[in-house]
Amino acid sequence: MKRTAYPAIALMLAFLSANADAKDVKVMISGGFKAALEKLAPEYERRTGDNIVIIPGPSMGTTPQAIPNRLARGEKADVVIMVGDALAKLEKASLTRPGSRTELADSPVGMVVKKGADVPDISSETTLRNTLRQASSIAYSDSASGRYVSQTLFKKLGIEKEVAGKATMVERIPVASEVAKGKYAVGFQQVSELLPVQGVTFIGKIPDTLQYITRFAGAVTRDAEHPTDGKALLSYLASPPSREVIRETGMIPVTSGDTAR
Repeated sequence: MKRTAYPAIALMLAFLSANADAKDVKVMISGGFKAALEKLAPEYERRTGDNIVIIPGPSMGTTPQAIPNRLARGEKADVVIMVGDALAKLEKASLTRPGSRTELADSPVGMVVKKGADVPDISSETTLRNTLRQASSIAYSDSASGRYVSQTLFKKLGIEKEVAGKATMVERIPVASEVAKGKYAVGFQQVSELLPVQGVTFIGKIPDTLQYITRFAGAVTRDAEHPTDGKALLSYLASPPSREVIRETGMIPVTSGDTAR
């Protein structure tokens, strides 16, 4: 198969590989893009000799693991990859390097049930509404998609009061992992965070008329120990060769011309 060359990316990676000892490039990352990074990291490490150290945490929230809270405690990272509007707050606080923001992918919201459970229909607003009315319990994440589900989706469906007593926010850990344990009947989160979890059935994305798209972007931190390597990693993740892997994880890759969201 003929391979397409991307000279700028190849030259940068070759330069890093030839001119530097192996470095630990620390990446604080929220769950939506984590599966893609885990798939792309081995090839990047092979090309550059660097080690990608993944530090997971939500893009927002009150848990100690949340990326803004980690940085506030003085924890170190070279790169942050997170929800775009949460990253914008870090930029405003001068916690990232000017001009380093890199748009990576858009992520839609989907739903899962425990493996072996009946597969509900969520293909339309009506069927999704009925499914949620009938569900014994509902889980959603503590990220941007979860806030949309709890504050907007239920209201749009006209069931906000009906589900108030059975809908729960799951903090820090993947929603699907709790559904797999049988703690909740259905779970909502970004598709890219649902697909890697065993023990659940992915039902699909919520209808387009109700969909909420989360933008993921990365930036080099203000106090990065390896800023050049961090920027090179972001360039690699945003390059055309990485896009198919991003699609495989349930996200929509964005191009360099896409504006920040």
